[in-house]
This record gives sequence, C-alpha cells and structure tokens, in this order.
Amino acid sequence: MSEREHLDFDDYGEKWFSDDASFEEDLKHVWGRRWSVSSEVGKLRAVLLRRPGKEIENMTDPAAWRWGAVMDSERARAQHDAFAEIYRKAGAEVFYVEEQREDRPNALFMRDNVLGTPEGAILCRQATRFRRGEERAVAAALGRIGCPIVRTVSGRGVFEGACGMWVDRQTIILGTGVRSNEEGVRQVEETLRYMGVTDILRFQIPWGHAHLDGLMNMVDRKKALIFPWQTPYDVIKPLVDRGFSIIEAPSIEEVKRGAAVNLVALEPGVVVLPSGNPETRKALEKGGVEVIETDVTEILKGYGSLHCMSAFLDRDEI
Repeated sequence: MSEREHLDFDDYGEKWFSDDASFEEDLKHVWGRRWSVSSEVGKLRAVLLRRPGKEIENMTDPAAWRWGAVMDSERARAQHDAFAEIYRKAGAEVFYVEEQREDRPNALFMRDNVLGTPEGAILCRQATRFRRGEERAVAAALGRIGCPIVRTVSGRGVFEGACGMWVDRQTIILGTGVRSNEEGVRQVEETLRYMGVTDILRFQIPWGHAHLDGLMNMVDRKKALIFPWQTPYDVIKPLVDRGFSIIEAPSIEEVKRGAAVNLVALEPGVVVLPSGNPETRKALEKGGVEVIETDVTEILKGYGSLHCMSAFLDRDEI
C-alpha cells in the first residue's frame, strides 16, 4: 500500500473557522500601530508632512501652479519646521514624504493626497493634472512607515483629502466641487461605509473655493468654526442637532487672506491658528478654545495653510 493511501484526507481539509476580528482591531497587531482617524479634534498621534524641497525652488510662474507669489524657499522651510515642532511638542509623531517629483511645488499641501480613515489611509486622486503624480511618492511613504492604504481613488473619480472632514466615528462631511467630483465621493463613501460610517453630510463647495477646510473646521468635541456666508445650512443643521456650538469667523479678510479657518486641532479644545488673525483668535477664545499661533505667511503664497499641509494618520477617537 502506498504512503498516500495511508493518509486520511479528512484530517487535511479546511475544517476550521476564520478569525472574525475586524481590520481595525488588527491594526496594531498587523500594521504596527493604530493607524486610525475618525475625528478632526481627537488627540493627534501621527501626521504625514512634506517639508518643502527642491520642488519649490523651481517655481518661475506662480500663476501656472495657482500660487499667489513665489515663496522664499528657506523662509518657507523654517516656517514648516516650526509648525512640525508644535506637533512634536504636543506628542504627535511626525512622518515625512522624503522623495517627491521636482516639478510638483504643491506637494507640501499633503492633506490633498490623503484622507485618514478608521482603518488606514485613502490615497486620493488630484483634480488638477499638474498635481497628479504626487500620490506616487505619498504611497511610497505610507508603505515605508507601515500605514495601510485601504483604497486608491481611481477611474474617473477625483477626490482630494481636504474635501473630507470627520465629525465623529459614524459621521463625515464630504464635499463636491472643482476638486472633488461625484464619482470620487462615491468611492470614498463606499469605502467608509464598509468601516461602519453611517452618516454622510454633503457639502457643496462654492464656486471659487477649492476645499471645505477653508470654510469650516472642528475645534472641539462639539464646536465648529465656520465661515458663515458660505457654509451650507444642510451641514450646520445636523451639527446643531448633534449638540454642536457654532463659532462664526468674524472677518472676511482673515478668512480669505489669512486662512483663519484653515487651522488644526491638536486635541479637543486646543488649536494651532495661522498668525495674523486676531479677530478669529478672539472669537475662538471667547468660545472656550485655546489658541496657539504659528507664522505661515510665506507658505500662504501657495494658497494653502496648516490644515492643508497635514495628513492625519492617527487620532484618538472621540
């Protein structure tokens, strides 16, 4: 009798039960840490940045890249470094995209390339052709640090991370406009619903604006800063129904020129605000929010600010 005939093949069948742990539960065990974002204000634990590199030195025609003016590269880097140090002092781990195409000066605005989710990162697809290709370097950086990419926006979809804003674990705001089309939002929504997101608030981004984070931002567990003339009722009403207090940015000049709404929360009730926005700072402090200021006047020449530069990879759930 052959050796094969002695084997009982019933002992070698797939007669077992798979582990039913969720992907989110497995993050730390499999991917090395909790790469999870479902808030804009939970304590920040990890962020991905792109320190301005040679790509900003090659700028000769700012209008071609939708910039207001050419940046002084050393001053821009110094301001970026000071901002990153604020993150570190607050206890966040700062990761960098270390390599990038030298013809992509907008690459420092990292939020557009990544939307953090409860299970890792969605790799976005830029609406402007002159920014496409940034995501390849971002994908390499995410792979290097071990953050899972749970989806890449593809096909005819375009979606930039600054068109998404978390409210809580079940709720996110998704914006459509010049930087995010219906197909891009559909792909993002589909992915998030697999993760247990149940409520999608839609934000029609007005003509003349790129992203929703220039018009509203979360500053505490139940507080939002908004530019009142261009934030939709259909977004504000659900927030108020959830118990949110609404702080109105009081100065059009500060919103439009100073990127006053484009701030970052380090933890609930503590935000980093671009300097030079005294009226907005006063409104935030009146609303019980602690404000730290940092100078990004050089970086503002690229029409982006603090939130634009920051791809959140890990925040405490609220």
